[in-house]
Amino acid sequence: MIKYITKRLMMGILVLFGTSILIFTIARVVPGDVATIALGSRATEAAKEALRREMNLYDPLPMQYVKWLSSALSGNFGNSFVTKRPVAMDVAQFLPATLELVIVSGIFMVAGTFILGILAGKYKNTWADGLIRVLSYIGVALPAFVAGILLLLLFGYKLQAIPVLGRLSASLTAPGKITGFYVTDALLRGQFKVAWDAFLHLLLPALSLAIGPMVQDARILRSSLVDNSAKEYMAVSTGHGLPPNLLIRKYLLKPSATSAVTTMGMDFASLLGNAFLVEQIFNWPGISRYGINAMLFKDLNAICAVVLIIGITFFFVNLVVDLIVAALDPRMRKGGGK
Repeated sequence: MIKYITKRLMMGILVLFGTSILIFTIARVVPGDVATIALGSRATEAAKEALRREMNLYDPLPMQYVKWLSSALSGNFGNSFVTKRPVAMDVAQFLPATLELVIVSGIFMVAGTFILGILAGKYKNTWADGLIRVLSYIGVALPAFVAGILLLLLFGYKLQAIPVLGRLSASLTAPGKITGFYVTDALLRGQFKVAWDAFLHLLLPALSLAIGPMVQDARILRSSLVDNSAKEYMAVSTGHGLPPNLLIRKYLLKPSATSAVTTMGMDFASLLGNAFLVEQIFNWPGISRYGINAMLFKDLNAICAVVLIIGITFFFVNLVVDLIVAALDPRMRKGGGK
């Protein structure tokens, strides 16, 4: 198991290293003068010159990368050209909102995947299985931002049942920061009205992100359940008269969940990237929306930081998924330890 984890860690570090080289190079070799792109054509030559020296643009490209990487590893990504603040400060402000959104969306995705997948596998070739199949086809064709627009129009404007913009109603005050997650911080401080309002604001954007991967992963889980239910050990267990629910929970679900868990892990990591447009639609003040604005205004330091954060998220999520899959299927550990 130690060899398996070590191998995955080394592979992940190499991927992160490659990602940092790629995003740094793209940010430096864009056509035109980097300082002019960042500050605009109306900036004074003195301001441009100061930025060139701040970003070490007169050094060879490999030396620029080494200096940038050493600063990034210490948490210094430079200053944002838009907010005029350190990028690290912007990340600390906006990242918790996106993490809260992604975590809640991931909970919806995992819960929905297992509920729908088990129902479809248990009642295969029935109307329930057919309905879930149709939903999975819709989920494949429905991008997260389209689902967000539909939910916003239906529940936010037509029914006016759920608040749709921002993290909290204007009449309420944000809870004091502990974790940066409004729901958690409000509960820890005993502000239950604030916690409920923050959760309602989370509901629609989280569902927008979760719907597509949830129904697709449910179909993967359903297929694995159906395939494994036809194997000999299940026939023997069924012949001993074990209840169907016990068969699924104890003997069928664990070996069938491996492929679905792997896919869910990749989908969970992708939620951070998919949140770009969803945060724009729901006016959610998160790191993904911050990244969109950085791209629009060519804020190179902020772009590098956001892309690197997404890469780190993929790294840690993939590592956790590998460990879960190894726990579900010991063959993965043996294969990874060779």
